Amino acid sequence: MTLAGKVAVVTGGGSGIGRACSLRLAREGAAVAAWDLNAEGAAETARQIEAAGGRALALAGDAADAEQIAAMAERTRRELGPVAILVNNAGITGFTPFLELSREAILRMLEVNVVGPFLCTQALLPDMLAAGWGRIINISSSSAQTGARLMTHYSASKGAIIAFTKSLALELADKGITVNNIPPGFIDTPMLRASPVDIAAQSAVSPMKRPGRPEDIAAACAFLASEEAGYITGQTLGVNGGRVMP
Repeated sequence: MTLAGKVAVVTGGGSGIGRACSLRLAREGAAVAAWDLNAEGAAETARQIEAAGGRALALAGDAADAEQIAAMAERTRRELGPVAILVNNAGITGFTPFLELSREAILRMLEVNVVGPFLCTQALLPDMLAAGWGRIINISSSSAQTGARLMTHYSASKGAIIAFTKSLALELADKGITVNNIPPGFIDTPMLRASPVDIAAQSAVSPMKRPGRPEDIAAACAFLASEEAGYITGQTLGVNGGRVMP
């Protein structure tokens, strides 16, 4: 499995799942642009890729802001080349009782988790159409598959990503471009550690009795980005240690 000659963009590439995906895609031969709000995080991801002999670009910006997305896309093309792989990973989470959710909190969740992937995909899809080859990999959530207490706005936003994946896959299926999504389940990331989730208690009731690793998501991402996955589109590839078995 090789991605030599391909250029990948990973949003939220400065930490957690995004960093793991960036490192894995680079290991498979892709040049990787790590986009992240956190400039230091993106720079560290790029540093690790380059230290391993890969090509990388760190860009700081908001992956839900059209102007910033356009600027990052232009610089990525200029420095690395046309983009063939997009991993829509950037997102936010939240734990709030439904009746306490403000309109602002709901809209912010949808802006980052839904509008952001739409805008990033619109910005980079022309490269894939021109090449007749592309891979779009959306990071959703197992919470969208099962529901999650205190996370109605988050779960709904990730459910939208699953529907987005299926609809866009149909639109692009005859153009050499696949669109799939990975809903992680209980992955040990900085976001999980900063949440109110009791990791030990959750581990005890999970089928594998442990959280997953960002590298588990990255492995699935690398497969979906590969030539070997060329006949797979519109699919939900759960990486959740048995939490969800549809």
